[in-house]
Amino acid sequence: MLRDKITEFFVELDDFCNEFSSQLKHVPVLESSPVKSRNRHGKLSDSEMMSIYLLFHYGQFTNFKHFYTQYVCKHLGDLFPNLISYVRFNARQERILLPLMLYLKYKGLGKSRGINYIDSTLLRVCHIKREKQHRVFKGVASKGKSTMGWFFGFKLHLIVNDRGELLSFYLTKGNVDDRNIDVMSAMTKDIFGKLFGDRGYISKALAELLFQDGIQLITKIRKNMKQQNLSDVDAILLRKRALVESVNDELKNICKIEHTRHRSVKGFLVNLISGLTAYCFFPKKPSLNITPIETNQLCLWAA
Repeated sequence: MLRDKITEFFVELDDFCNEFSSQLKHVPVLESSPVKSRNRHGKLSDSEMMSIYLLFHYGQFTNFKHFYTQYVCKHLGDLFPNLISYVRFNARQERILLPLMLYLKYKGLGKSRGINYIDSTLLRVCHIKREKQHRVFKGVASKGKSTMGWFFGFKLHLIVNDRGELLSFYLTKGNVDDRNIDVMSAMTKDIFGKLFGDRGYISKALAELLFQDGIQLITKIRKNMKQQNLSDVDAILLRKRALVESVNDELKNICKIEHTRHRSVKGFLVNLISGLTAYCFFPKKPSLNITPIETNQLCLWAA
């Protein structure tokens, strides 16, 4: 099964990398740097490296070093005849960051269907007690607080549709509020219809801003707030907000986008983007049994 999946990854990514390379040739070159650098092809192509990363994040392994040295090198040598050492592989990982991000942006993300869910999840980079002595993300990550307590790291903001497909994502420092206007504006550019969130997104100014763009923000209410005038369908969909939490759970526990062993910021980004991309290849995602019909209403399917 894994061998079939690696073939699927490689075919898809190799086609994209070839297209990306052809488009890159037409980009005008800026002033050349005084520092000379070699621009030769490596033994292991970018599409092969990206395929290996996606296979790791597909959910069968938890430690990348053990995965590469004990599984890829020993059992996938016929699929990757030009494998390099683990140290060299890590040294070259930053070169695949840009093509991975572009693939996720233009090929991996889904499309809004009018029913959208938003949530944020924390990404710890170290234990909170080691915050002051942490060096890798010093000046980059920050201290924040969630319902689970204090943490040091980042926040990943996600919007998914009713099929569990990623629509947009945004990475911020840990102390950035979920209702940040700049973050919400950037994430909802291609979103329409209804956007369901938890109490952390309660904001009159945010709701009015999104309404101007054709998006209705629907959130749970606090105990001291007046009851909302929601339709039966909206009330049901609001109770299904656990969908986006299930997506966050799969990203962390299956795709392993969070761990505290990073040795560089670029390595953290490669791990995050490849995990999000691997999730897009999942054949079965958390979803709701609903479908829009021609009357712009919602028809609930039988469970």
